[in-house]
Amino acid sequence: TFPMKLWLLVNSPCVHSVRWDARGEGLFIDQGLFERELLGVGLSAAGEEELFKTKNFGSIVRQLNLYGFHKLTVSPASSTVGSRLRPATAGGNTSYADGPLHRFWNPHFRYGRPDLLVKIKRLTKANKEKLDAGLEVTSRLPDDLQ
Repeated sequence: TFPMKLWLLVNSPCVHSVRWDARGEGLFIDQGLFERELLGVGLSAAGEEELFKTKNFGSIVRQLNLYGFHKLTVSPASSTVGSRLRPATAGGNTSYADGPLHRFWNPHFRYGRPDLLVKIKRLTKANKEKLDAGLEVTSRLPDDLQ
């Protein structure tokens, strides 16, 4: 699922375009770096498996919105403080130069809490009706995270 892919990306030491904010309660996405690193924009995808079925960053933002992520404004203080919450790679530069920098938040997407991912639901019409009626919408965690 999309939230699971996002979880794996933000926690991967090999991915530099997505990182946790300083409190581990939201994420920063460097659009330029994300497009090159994960969408293959400007690169020839020589036999590489595509992580996302799009090369359009707007489609990624649409997915984030569909799964209940909210875009927050990025203040200069929040973007400079935001570290990866894990040791930087050798000579690791934690600043982003590519930009633009986007910040997203979801109450169930937290550093160190993969158990909360089951609460992130795609906002389909049926799920929205259930939520509006006060009913719980549930899904199952992949076996490796149970």
